[in-house]
Amino acid sequence: MTHGQDKGGINLPFTGIATFGKSPYLADWEALDADVAILGAPFDFGTQFRAGARFGPRSIRGASTLFSFGHAGAYDHEDDVTYLGPETSIVDLGDADIIHTDTDGSHANIEAAVRFILSKGALPVVLGGDHSVHIPCIRAYEGRGPIHVVQIDAHLDFVDERHGVRHGHGNALRRAAEQDHVSGISQLGIRNVSSTAKEGYEAARAMGTDILSVRQVRAIGVEGMLKRIPADVDLYFTIDIDGFDPSIAPGTGTPSHGGFLYYEVLELLAGLAARQRVVGIDLVEVAPDHDAGDVTSVLAAQLLLNLIGRILHAR
Repeated sequence: MTHGQDKGGINLPFTGIATFGKSPYLADWEALDADVAILGAPFDFGTQFRAGARFGPRSIRGASTLFSFGHAGAYDHEDDVTYLGPETSIVDLGDADIIHTDTDGSHANIEAAVRFILSKGALPVVLGGDHSVHIPCIRAYEGRGPIHVVQIDAHLDFVDERHGVRHGHGNALRRAAEQDHVSGISQLGIRNVSSTAKEGYEAARAMGTDILSVRQVRAIGVEGMLKRIPADVDLYFTIDIDGFDPSIAPGTGTPSHGGFLYYEVLELLAGLAARQRVVGIDLVEVAPDHDAGDVTSVLAAQLLLNLIGRILHAR
């Protein structure tokens, strides 16, 4: 990224094209050769309450330009590390093709896009969309297991079928648990009035998931959680923005009070990334129409950029 008129123009956050972190946009996917590939999945037909997450990828990309001043990386004085320096490469592939009102077709296109990114050796980072986009994302890892899924969420999302729906945002982790390449799931932040009945919790535990509320995670602490989450498998992070407290993440379809704060999530995920390989990320349920001051989109962008930096540094 250039910086300054003598380098070809002043590349301010509010100028130019709003790709993720103002990373290069790659229209020719066959030319993909990068550490990280950003993919939008602007799909929200799986929602059961407030829609609007289809605009999440666009809003997160816009918010991410706040952190793109072009200073050749992000120096963290606490870690004494420069993250996302010139030795790292991120490209933005734009969005998977979404077919309006067609869940199966849209999910198939998301899955194909993630499979393609994996075939090119890049880390897929998918911007949702509602949480149903996790279903095609995790299916794309068929034959690449075992994978342990770490879920940050207010809701269990473990409904098998409701009103004939099996691929909505309340079914995402149930469909993931059914995949042969998924060896287990840590479901963190689950709390309060839930979208899943008691039998859903029983089914989740029977299928090998570990369910913890925000208060339970806080009582255990980061070091305790690092010991609790399996260390001998690859990790996939699925982050529902409603896992955070709505005081810092109001822009979502199903807000739930009592959620995580920023550093609680970053420190846990960064600790996991420092210990073992992270093979994919999706961040979902940002609904900018419900977001005062873009604070939810900024939170999503800031978390992802810091997390990507730590994953690449660990590599």
